[in-house]
Formats: sequence, C-alpha cells, structure tokens
Amino acid sequence: MTVHIVTDSASDMPKALTSELDIAVVPLTVRFGDEPEIVDGSISPQDFWRRCQAAPVLPQTSAPSAGDFEEAFRKAGADGDGVVCVTLSADLSATFASATAAAKALEGEIPVRVIDTRSCSMGEGLVALTAHEAALSGATVDEVAEAARSAAGRTRVLAALDTLENLRKGGRIGGAQAMIGSLLSIKPIIEIHGTVESESKQRTRSRAMQYLVDKVKSVGPLHRLAVVHGEASDVEEFTEMLEPLAPASGIIVSDVGAVIGAHSGPRLLGVTYQTST
Repeated sequence: MTVHIVTDSASDMPKALTSELDIAVVPLTVRFGDEPEIVDGSISPQDFWRRCQAAPVLPQTSAPSAGDFEEAFRKAGADGDGVVCVTLSADLSATFASATAAAKALEGEIPVRVIDTRSCSMGEGLVALTAHEAALSGATVDEVAEAARSAAGRTRVLAALDTLENLRKGGRIGGAQAMIGSLLSIKPIIEIHGTVESESKQRTRSRAMQYLVDKVKSVGPLHRLAVVHGEASDVEEFTEMLEPLAPASGIIVSDVGAVIGAHSGPRLLGVTYQTST
C-alpha cells in the first residue's frame, strides 16, 4: 500500500516542496472585512502584508470544510491507498475537526488517519515531512500515522514577534496573555504547545534572534530545521546564525502564509526544529 500525505495550508510548507513530494494541501481562507474570501496560498506574502497595512481591521481566518477535506482524501486515495492527514493544532482552529469528520465519512471506503500536530506553520510542516518519509519506506497507513504522532512530540516552534496585537485581537493568545501591558519595546518569544504560550521576553530583536539560536543549540543534534518569517528583512542573517546547527538535510526557509500571518503580525521571525529522538 502506498500511503499519501495531506496537510493544510497553515503548515506554511513551500509550494515547491509540496509539489516535489506530492503532498496535498487543503487551504484555509482569510477575509478582510466584508470583502470576498481569499484562499490561503493564492496571495503573495508581499501583497498580503501590503493589504494588512492598508486594512482598517485584521483579516479573519476560516478553516476548510469537511467537504474540502473529503475531496482531497478521495483524490489522494483514488487508487485505494491509505491517507494520513496532519493538521494544525485543534486548539487553534476547527481544521482538525473538519478533517476528522471527512475521514469518518469515508470509513469503509478509504483508510484515513488524521493527526493533530498540536503545532502550526513549519512545525506542522516538519511532521508532514516525517509522515512522507515513512510512507516512502513502505510503511502501512497506521505506521505512517504513528510516525507522524511521534514526530509531533519531537517538534518545537519558537518565534520572535514584533507585536502581540494580532494574537490578542484574534483571540488566540493563550498563555501569552500575561505579556500584554508590559511589552513596551520588549520582543516577545512565543512557543506553540497546542495553544500560543509565552516563552520569554527579550529586550531587542538582535537579542531575540540570539536567544532563538541558543535554544536550538541547547537541544543537541537535529533531524530537521526550518526558519519561517513574515517579510522579515533580517531572515538571511538569522538563517546564517543557525547554519552551524543545521542537520544534513539543511535548513528550510519559508514565508508564513496569510492564515498564520493574520495572527502573528508582520516581521515574525521563527524557528522550527525536530529532534531525532
């Protein structure tokens, strides 16, 4: 059995990578006020941030429907193969619930396993890559699902934000709420553990970058490493700082998409790593 991998657009995986590996991506959507919905991935990062700057309100995000996932599952499993779907955290979106409903609708027709990564952005993306790797090895659908669950437990997402305003207005601030009111020029570091949690506070952006590098250095050998950013002018500098820590597979650099960007705000600079054990 060949197992196919499906994820959602909040994984922020580069399109060239998902195309090369034949990983299906089910998009979320964003909406600016009363304007028509925009499919995540159909707008360039530059255009998205330009619209955010001009818009009087933050864009709203919506999860895919169960029907969207069912269509993707049917296409991926058209030859009777199994499907493993990895989604962003169920605590952050209804995406996992939609994917689960679609899998249930296909019971007895296509074997589908849905994994809540309890992560987002390239944290979710790295789990999808591990699932793909397991599928290539000839693993069964249940073995691929277990590989994804294991990878989710070994994957961490940390990010330096320029502001918590987007998270606050979007209602997804979780344990980072305590930072509000005391930021001033502080650069908040957040971590994703199902929800968005406060990890630390750094005085300057340069200190925030060094802090993230030191956190990665402290975990030892890595299996995968990725950098994500929201039109951050210093992303190349940050990536170079991480180069000595890169695993053999190198560093994946990705833009945050419209959905993650709507909640993180501009100039986000994040790192995602996955340990071997």
